[in-house]
This record gives sequence, C-alpha cells and structure tokens, in this order.
Amino acid sequence: MTGHSNAEVPSPEELKAMSREELVALGTRLDGVELVEYGERFEPGSPADKRAERSVAKWFLLATLGALLFIVAFIWWPQGYRPPNDPNQWKYSLYTPILGVTMGLAIGGLGLGVVAMAKRIFPHEVAVQERHRGMSEEVDRRTLAAEVADAGHRSGLVKRRGMIKGTLFLAGGGLATMAAVPIIGGMISNPWAKAAGAPLWVTLWAPTVMPDGTVRKVRLANVDGTPVRPQDMAAGGMMTVFPGVPGGAKAADSPVLLFRFRADTPIMVRTGQENFSYGDFYAYSKICTHVGCPASLYEQQTGRLLCPCHQSQFDLHDGARPVFGPATRPLPQLPIELDNEGFFVAGSDFHEAVGPGFWENGKFPAWSSHPQGSQS
Repeated sequence: MTGHSNAEVPSPEELKAMSREELVALGTRLDGVELVEYGERFEPGSPADKRAERSVAKWFLLATLGALLFIVAFIWWPQGYRPPNDPNQWKYSLYTPILGVTMGLAIGGLGLGVVAMAKRIFPHEVAVQERHRGMSEEVDRRTLAAEVADAGHRSGLVKRRGMIKGTLFLAGGGLATMAAVPIIGGMISNPWAKAAGAPLWVTLWAPTVMPDGTVRKVRLANVDGTPVRPQDMAAGGMMTVFPGVPGGAKAADSPVLLFRFRADTPIMVRTGQENFSYGDFYAYSKICTHVGCPASLYEQQTGRLLCPCHQSQFDLHDGARPVFGPATRPLPQLPIELDNEGFFVAGSDFHEAVGPGFWENGKFPAWSSHPQGSQS
C-alpha cells in the first residue's frame, strides 16, 4: 500500500474490533515509526507528578483571573469620555490599556497552559519516522485518533487530572464569557442617555458659563495654543485648528479644518447653518463621518476634501456634502465668529455629533443646501 510500511493492514471489520492499544501499535507500524521512548513522564501520584499538574493548573487559573478582570473592568471601570483637563481623565485613559492587559492575561494564560500540559503532562515520546507523501487513508485516520486518545489516557487527563480539567474548564468558560460581554454590553449601554449632555454631543468647543453668568467662548488655536486671526490665512488656504483650552490639541473629537475660500467662489450652505461662517472663512470637523479617520487632503481648485482611509470625498463648496466613497453625511460645521480682540472663536459647539454616522441613525431628517446669501 502506497505510503505505508510492509506491515499488514487489517480489514475494516478487524479495525472495528481492535482496542485502542492495538490501534496505537498498528498506527506506528503502518507509518514506519520506531518508538525509542514512550510512556508517562512521572509516576502517577508522585510528588513530581503533582508538581507538574499544579504548574499547568496555575496557567489556567491565570487565564480565568484575566477573563474575570476583563469582565469587571468592561462593566464597572469609568469608561465615559473625559477631556484632557478633567481631573478624572486618567481613569478614562486607562480603560483601553486595562482591557488589553486583562484580555492578554486570559488568552496568554490559556495558551501557556496548553503548552505546559503538552510538555509536562502528555506522555514522553521519542520517535523516529520515515516520512511519506500522499493523503491520509481510513486506517491512518483511525489509528491517529487512537493515538491522540491514548495520549490523553496515559497522561491521566481522562481519570485523575481533576485539577487540570477543572481549571481548563474555568479558563475556557472565562474566555467565552469575556468574548460575549462586549457584545452584550454594547446593546445595554445607551450613549444618548444624557440627552443634550451625552458625551457624543459635547466637545471642547462648547462655551463655558462662568460663575458670574458670562459666557466664555473657545478660541480657535494652533497646535501650540496660539490663537488664530483672519489675517493669519491667505485666500484659498486651509489649516488645522484646535480648541484653545488646556488639552485642546489632544482631544480626539475636536480637530477642525479652517478654510478661507476665494471671494469669487460660489458657496452652498446647509439649511439652518447660514450664519455658521465668518465672511469667506468656514470651519468643518476634521473627523470623517465614515469611521472617524482624519479627512485632510484638500484640493483647492475643486473644493474637494479627501479622507485617505477609505477615499470618502466631501464637497466643501456645498456644505461639506459627501460626493464619493462610503461616508453618508456631511462633515459637521463649527459656527465661528470673532471675539472683541479679533481672534476666531467658536460661536457654539457642533450642532450634530462628530464622527461616524452610525451614532446618528434616525436622529436627523434629510438635509438640504442653498446658495450662500439666499433664503432656504
């Protein structure tokens, strides 16, 4: 028979009647394997055997602990967004690393436990085999299955390894629960629960009400905190600006693109946003409404803004309307004006949520635009 040694191959009826030990012996003969050494690593019940079992169980317990910590952190750790200047921002910034570390402990513990089990529990074997080519036949599959089962039997996993079986069950159950918790948790948590104060609505562009009742509006600033004035930009230019507050340059939802269109450029504005611009200056969120990448490749002649991640294009001459790619809604426009010192400030926060459009499914009616200066 091709690929086998000269050992006699039993008939299908004889195969069914053979015991596991007989199938193991047959498999080695058929594959031309010479077992130089084969047997249990330690005497069953000996101190060395117990140490080996404990060394494997500790990894499965570590995996279980990691999975439990992941579930606890996912549910109870304060994951709500905190701006960089918030005293509790450090808790928010640790949320993702904690999930990563605990998930790594769970997956790594399980993997190391399986490796340790193969090295310290499964039978010790030194075999010499003549390699051959060809697909596995029925006899090969049966004998291989018997060899695997025999390894489990001789290692004691079937009968006397209660500690390993129990901790392996805990680790496997913990990983399964860990995988299910984010899915279930995402269905329970409501990002809009605080209505107008929900984190998805509020950015660092929101004006601050001072103790005396006055309203302090946020300046548009460069990355180094320098405030921006109209004379800082030439016609046809573009620049990235940030909220002029502590931590403004680090807030992921607050980068804004400030444009100065040429005076003869025909501009369409979205209905209800006629006063959001200041002269020829327009400000739009830099966060793409597809999956949140930075949209910053500007073609001045056509007024197109390209997001490099998935090639969504927005027509800045028509309210930042998406004209190509997967994005389905315009970039949110930031209302801008000048303060009494001549610096740009945000008239208010964005009037719609920044970022991926799936947060806003069903929350806004169809939008329209019309030429700047005309009535909607």
